Amino acid sequence: MHDKAGFDEKFYAVGPDRKLSVRDLLDYFAKHGSLRVSDLHMKAGVPPVYRVDGALQKMKAPPLDAETMIAIVTAFLSPAEMEVYTSKGSVDTSYITGSMQFRINCFHDNDGSAMAIRALDPTPPAVENVGFSNGVWQDIVKRQQGLVLMTGVTGAGKSTTIAALVNRIAETRQCRIITLEDPIEYRLTSKAAIISQREVGRDVPSFERGLRDCLREDPDVIFVGEMRDRESATWTLTAAETGHLVFSTLHTRDTRGTLTRLLDMFPANQQDEIASQLSLGLAYVISQKLIPRVDGQGRVVAMEILNNTYAASNLIRVRKVEQLYSQLQSQTRDIPEQRMCTLERSLAQLVRAGKVSPLEAEKNANHAASFLDEMQRME
Repeated sequence: MHDKAGFDEKFYAVGPDRKLSVRDLLDYFAKHGSLRVSDLHMKAGVPPVYRVDGALQKMKAPPLDAETMIAIVTAFLSPAEMEVYTSKGSVDTSYITGSMQFRINCFHDNDGSAMAIRALDPTPPAVENVGFSNGVWQDIVKRQQGLVLMTGVTGAGKSTTIAALVNRIAETRQCRIITLEDPIEYRLTSKAAIISQREVGRDVPSFERGLRDCLREDPDVIFVGEMRDRESATWTLTAAETGHLVFSTLHTRDTRGTLTRLLDMFPANQQDEIASQLSLGLAYVISQKLIPRVDGQGRVVAMEILNNTYAASNLIRVRKVEQLYSQLQSQTRDIPEQRMCTLERSLAQLVRAGKVSPLEAEKNANHAASFLDEMQRME
């Protein structure tokens, strides 16, 4: 959606002689940047709340009332979206300004209307600036086939990292790229490559249908926004197996959790077959977290990186995923045949570089003892 008159109407009274519009509320993102201010939460009964460097901060203003919330929701939604919102209780939409893009979910709660707004830059960052702890991104953008899984909790920057990788491929390779997203977060332009971005719900009814169609559309690179269920996982694995480079995301915190989650999508009598598929089709699992910087100026990425080498593939095939951590710990040289990294090693590197405090790093480690071991090795 683009500019609407309702965005400039000043209907939120924050003082005796001062009112704010929706555009005023969104300008806070542009002022500080989406890497620092990532989200805005609004609901009746509380003032607007921004997520700054990962922490929620209430705006110093009166609580939003029900009438103001309805006015804000109405400013964002088209008549068709408002109909969905009224009938189903929630709706996803997006909004683009000159410098930023926003992903928006409008919903109802016990107090009335509510909204969650995620800020995105209109274009992804350069892949060199994402924060990879080694040169693995260079290997990924050169790949012709295989599945690259980007995992992490909501808000960990998974889509940003994938968009940076896909954008670099689009700049450097003459290929066909098709994305399936819900909703589209970054608008990518055709450069050396030809890109088609399809939004689930608008251009295609589901990820599964989009993947079925996609395999008949001669793609070289496919981005599946999320593997949500068995059907979308099946088609994603099939696409990776049939000679395509496929990117997708999962809401899991590490390599072991990612592979376990994928296997658990399928009944027990299919899991050996799926493990075999993964062992052959998987290229990388990258699990990332955003960690507050020690100087308070935003967040940096910490990554766990699994490269599906021959040894890793064998462990996946026989479903001994708990043994993969030793591969992550030992195969750490910055050469294409290795380039693995535990989250704990990545955190220790950030501490050593003075970017993250030891306490913050330890708090975000998946294995505190392994983090302390990594810190001792670097002393």
